[in-house]
Amino acid sequence: MRKLLYALAASMLLLTSWAHAQPELRSDHPERYTVVKGDTLWDISARFLNNPWYWPEIWHVNPQVQNPHLIYPGDRLALVYIDGKPRVTKVSSSDVIKLSPQIRSEAIDTPIPAIPLDAISSFLSETRIVSPEELNGAPYVLEGEDGRIITGAGDRVYARGEKPADRVGIFRRSKEFRDPDSGEFLGLEARSIAKGEVSAENGDVLTLSLTSSNEEVRIGDRLLVSEDRRLTTNFVPSSPEDEIEGVMISVEGGVNQIGQYDVVAINRGEREGLKPGNVMAVLKSGNQVRDPVTNETIELPSERAGLLMVFQTYEKMSYGLILRASRVLSVGDKVTNP
Repeated sequence: MRKLLYALAASMLLLTSWAHAQPELRSDHPERYTVVKGDTLWDISARFLNNPWYWPEIWHVNPQVQNPHLIYPGDRLALVYIDGKPRVTKVSSSDVIKLSPQIRSEAIDTPIPAIPLDAISSFLSETRIVSPEELNGAPYVLEGEDGRIITGAGDRVYARGEKPADRVGIFRRSKEFRDPDSGEFLGLEARSIAKGEVSAENGDVLTLSLTSSNEEVRIGDRLLVSEDRRLTTNFVPSSPEDEIEGVMISVEGGVNQIGQYDVVAINRGEREGLKPGNVMAVLKSGNQVRDPVTNETIELPSERAGLLMVFQTYEKMSYGLILRASRVLSVGDKVTNP
C-alpha cells in the first residue's frame, strides 16, 4: 500500500511539473504575422514565446494536414485562443482560419526550415565522427592527374586501397575529441572535402573522377563510402528526457569566441539520451576572483547565456547549433537542460 501511495505521489508530482512547463507568451507578441523569406520556425516562435522550443505546444492545424510545420513565405499566421489556450495557426487573407487542407495550384517556395540549415549544411551531408582505425584503414589519395598534388571538382585523382564503393567521399582527418574531465576518447572528426566516383581499378590503385569539392583534394586524404545521408531537417524542439550536463568542447571554424549560429561539439551523446531536436541551455562559466578577506580563489556561479539545439548525435558526443546568445560564449561553457 505504501509503495502504491509513493507511486501515486510521484505521478502527481510529474503531472504538476509538466503543468507548470507550459509555453509563455511574450509580452510584446504580435496578433498577426506574415512569414517572409529567410524566416525559420525558431525565429517565428521567438516572436510569440519566451521559450521558443515550446512551438509544438502552440501550433494548431487541422488533424487531416499531414505536416503542421509546412508554412511558406507569404503565409499569414494568427494568435488565437482555443479552450483558453494560445495557439498559432494559418489564416487566409480575409482572416478566416483555415480548417481544412487547400490545394495550391501555383508554384510555391520551399517551406521554411526549423532552424537555419545553411549553418549546418556540411554536417547534414557528409562530415562525420569515426574511429581512428576506420580512417587509418581507408584508401588514400596518391596524386592527381598529371602529377598534381592539389585537385578539385572535374579532375581525376588516383588512390590506393580496397574500393569502398562506386560513389565515395573524400575526407580529411580533423579534430580528435576527448572529454575534458575524464580524458575519454569521444571520436575523430572526418571533415568532408569532396565527392567522387570510382571510374577504374588497377589492382589496389583506384581512379576517381571528382564530382564536387568543398576544398582542394590533397595527397593523403581518405576515401570513405558516400552515405548520401538524408538526415531529418524537420527538427522538433524538446527538452532532453533525462537531466544532462556537459560542456562545449569545440567550435567549428577554429575561433575562440562563440556566437549565434555557430556549430559546436558537446561531450554528451546518445548514451546519455540526447536526440536531434533537443534544446539545451548554455551556462557561461563564472569568473575566478580572489577573496579580499581570506585571499582564497573563488569561482563565481555560472550564468545562463544562450541556447543550442542538438542536430546530430553520436554515441559519445553531439553537434549543436547556437540559436541564441546573450553574451559571448566560449569552449568549456556548460550545457544543461533548458
